[in-house]
Amino acid sequence: MHNCKVEICGVNTSKLAVLSGAEKAELLRRTKEGDQKAREALINGNLKLVLSVIRRFSSRGENPDDLFQIGCIGLIKAIDNFDMTLGVQFSTYAVPMIIGELRRFLRDNNVIRVSRSTRDLAYRALNVKETLVSKLGREPSIEEIAKELDTPKEEVVNALDAIVDPISLYEPVFSENGDSIYVMDQISDTKNTDESWLQKIAISEAIRSLPERERNIIEFRFFAGKTQMEVAQEIHISQAQVSRLEKGALLQIKKQI
Repeated sequence: MHNCKVEICGVNTSKLAVLSGAEKAELLRRTKEGDQKAREALINGNLKLVLSVIRRFSSRGENPDDLFQIGCIGLIKAIDNFDMTLGVQFSTYAVPMIIGELRRFLRDNNVIRVSRSTRDLAYRALNVKETLVSKLGREPSIEEIAKELDTPKEEVVNALDAIVDPISLYEPVFSENGDSIYVMDQISDTKNTDESWLQKIAISEAIRSLPERERNIIEFRFFAGKTQMEVAQEIHISQAQVSRLEKGALLQIKKQI
């Protein structure tokens, strides 16, 4: 891969460090023990993760330096709040935290505030779109989405236009070593709420209802932290088959929650 020198906030992005899984785990452990040097190394070692996420917001016309700084705030919050006992990869937790900070920044910078009802309609439309893609095997039209929502087409169009950089729940937002992290790979930074507790139960039930092979793939990928290639070797199928089965399993989980 060609290393192109790009300066963001005075940082040469082509020379950013990339940490191995073992290095991340060790730095996280030391950070939780109060080691500030480990915390700094962990931040610097995950700046490429921030860059991967802010590319999704580059079409908004914002200053890249501003987006990078806001993304770094999300990264730092993720480092400070990450619970190593959750059994998930750090990047799975960090990506939605970074996205959340960027969304808040873009929302607060938006001159025209979007009403709660408009946002709700927009995200209901996105969810319906995902369902129709699975059902129809193609991208649905606005008319089809509006019909499913029993809402005038114009209202759906206006709602989708109003929200900032809408991202599909199952769109990959970060890839590392050939593996993707999806928006649905989110763990709320609000702990011990009834909503998050019920959501975890719903997800657990949905995973349990999967066929054995798909269930094993999801458990290997999102709980054991294995790459698609490692899973392929574990269950003796190709990496492409793992990718296809994983996407299908995620869609099945989505339908149930």
